[in-house]
Amino acid sequence: MPIKAGDFILADYTCKVKESGDIVDTTIAKVAEEAKLHKHDAVYEPMFIVVGEGWVTKGLDEGLSGLEVGKTATIEVSPEKGYGTRDPSKIKLIPLRRFKADGVTPVPGMQLEIDRKPALIRSVGAGRVQVDFNHPLAGKTLIYEVSIASLIEAKEDKIKAIIHRRLPSVAKEKFRLTLAEKELTIEIPEEAFFLEGLQLAKRMILTDLEKLTPEIEKVSFIEVFKKPKPPEEKPPVEVKPEQAQASPGIEQPAQTQ
Repeated sequence: MPIKAGDFILADYTCKVKESGDIVDTTIAKVAEEAKLHKHDAVYEPMFIVVGEGWVTKGLDEGLSGLEVGKTATIEVSPEKGYGTRDPSKIKLIPLRRFKADGVTPVPGMQLEIDRKPALIRSVGAGRVQVDFNHPLAGKTLIYEVSIASLIEAKEDKIKAIIHRRLPSVAKEKFRLTLAEKELTIEIPEEAFFLEGLQLAKRMILTDLEKLTPEIEKVSFIEVFKKPKPPEEKPPVEVKPEQAQASPGIEQPAQTQ
């Protein structure tokens, strides 16, 4: 059955720049290692996508429609439907002293965040730094090798996929769900209690659920803290009289006749 807009899918892909053939993104760990893109804290697995929701580039999103589960396809994405064309106005000159004030020594090729925007250092001159705020893939034609791993159809599986999208470091099987008519209860596993950004992740999960599962009108998150069990006390060892022995170094009382 061909994939269509609104479908919940899991897809593996590898993205290359058409002009150079360089791999710039992938969901497959082995490919990431070979391309020297592997990050130790990244989760490599088929990507959860709701087709048509704009979670991936427009060209890839459109190209997913019509694909079939288990088959591999090649999708070419133009800059206009990828990361946009390069905009010369996004290249700025920033005083070098600003970087030094933040303890940063800029060098060409360095990627960093400035004013909460990703940026690339193009050049460093006498007192000024050329900074490019264009996306690194702006102006590039992209080639995606895509394989649809599965189509998610069961409601519970859809909800767990939404949760996993926001909390990828915790296995989705560890979240316990209770569905009762129009109400959903999500029990958070203990290992997620102290994750950085947990409260933000819960708000984002709620936003996704409101949009993608409109039939659910109430969502509750439960965090159950269980008191650790005290260590079990071993029962005292009963020593029978015939088993008793004199302790070394202690003089036993003399027995009278």
